[in-house]
Amino acid sequence: MKLLVLGSAAGGGFPQWNCNCHNCDGVRQGRVRARPSTQSSIAVSVTGSDWVLFNASPDIHAQIRANPCLQPGRGLRDTGIAAVVLMDAQIDHTTGLFMLREGKPLDVWCTPQVREDLTCGNPVFEVLSHFCTVSWQPLRVAPPTAFTIPALDGVRFTPVPLTSMAPPYSPHRHHAHPGDNIGVLIEEIASGKKIFYAPGFGAMEPHLEPYLADADCVLLDGTFWTDDEMIQLGLSAKTARAIGHLPQSGPDGMIALLSRFEKPRKVLIHINNTNPILDEDSAQRAELARNGIEVAWDGMLIDTGDEP
Repeated sequence: MKLLVLGSAAGGGFPQWNCNCHNCDGVRQGRVRARPSTQSSIAVSVTGSDWVLFNASPDIHAQIRANPCLQPGRGLRDTGIAAVVLMDAQIDHTTGLFMLREGKPLDVWCTPQVREDLTCGNPVFEVLSHFCTVSWQPLRVAPPTAFTIPALDGVRFTPVPLTSMAPPYSPHRHHAHPGDNIGVLIEEIASGKKIFYAPGFGAMEPHLEPYLADADCVLLDGTFWTDDEMIQLGLSAKTARAIGHLPQSGPDGMIALLSRFEKPRKVLIHINNTNPILDEDSAQRAELARNGIEVAWDGMLIDTGDEP
């Protein structure tokens, strides 16, 4: 089983088009050693030619160009994207669906809450009904119910509810519902290898313990380094936790959380442009390395056949 990181950045990408923070200006000017990155998305495959896309980033066209495996060219019109799984209804995770409108009907797997948000609050599904159309496949998280996708024979997916924030246009914005935001356990049935993907991981909850403990690899929310990162920069009045993100630093942050789990390979994804871990020479990046935590990058490939 192969997991390909198409985009590793949070909304806006890195460098963000209108941002002149230390990271964004520094990478443009060559003063900061960092990798530019597109907005967060991954793809999973068994064959290397048929892929399940997790979230559809606004940068999907650039991501397809950068990864020819997503365009296998088996016919006059072809794509390696066999299905799309949505983790939430956020703009930076769903706008890319518009960019796929010229193709066949899209098989989109998401919870009823996400479908509601993309039908009413931000009517992506309604707009696409005039183009390729969407074939909705429901995800059930109460209780978490495993499912399979025909194009990925031998892989099982289990959606898991996360406590986080629904989009601003959602009726659940300030009243979280199970299914507004999910993580997914991706399991290769034959080998038993497991990857837990949760780019919107906002808080540790008791039901998440076995998913992190048993996984061979976890890809979790790496948006902010500190809880007050955006406040200190004068970019927002809200903390990281207030908008649904668990910061890395602090006694109850992501580093401390991941230190409890010995088995999984630990990777951060969905990195905000302001986060100092993007600077490969920063003290914060070095602290992650000391704790055995990696930072995802566009084009990163995780192959369960290579994992010990």
